[in-house]
Amino acid sequence: MLIAANKAVSIDYTLTNDAGEVIDSSAGGAPLAYLHGAGNIIGGLEKALLGKQVGDELDVSVEPEDAYGEYSAELVATLNRSMFEGVEELEVGMQFHASGPDGGMQIVTIRELDGEDVIVDGNHPLAGQRLNFKVKVISVRDASEEELAHGHIHGEGGHHH
Repeated sequence: MLIAANKAVSIDYTLTNDAGEVIDSSAGGAPLAYLHGAGNIIGGLEKALLGKQVGDELDVSVEPEDAYGEYSAELVATLNRSMFEGVEELEVGMQFHASGPDGGMQIVTIRELDGEDVIVDGNHPLAGQRLNFKVKVISVRDASEEELAHGHIHGEGGHHH
């Protein structure tokens, strides 16, 4: 069976940056399960997997525009420490939900602390980076009606309700 829209796909993968550092991997755990065509994985990887089948192995480089987008300096802001009322101690790397420029919710990460100033970054941590995947297709099956209705795969490697 070939990977196509509305197929439940499981892959083993290792993600590295251009320096060869491992960013993420399914090694030692369950394969990643996703619903093809539902936007569950980054677009560039999903495109590369289209038409593949069980046992296929591929190396895929995904440019920022087909992954997490280009890095945007507009998503970096300096806030006053008082805006984090109720948080005992702020640390670089902490993440918070905030209102985005479009009015929706986004995650911001504390990038720097400077006295009363808290510099936060709303970019995805991998924004602006080329992502390199080593992928092996483990399984391909028809998605269930429930999975199609929910827009994601259930069970091992997928979503749990």
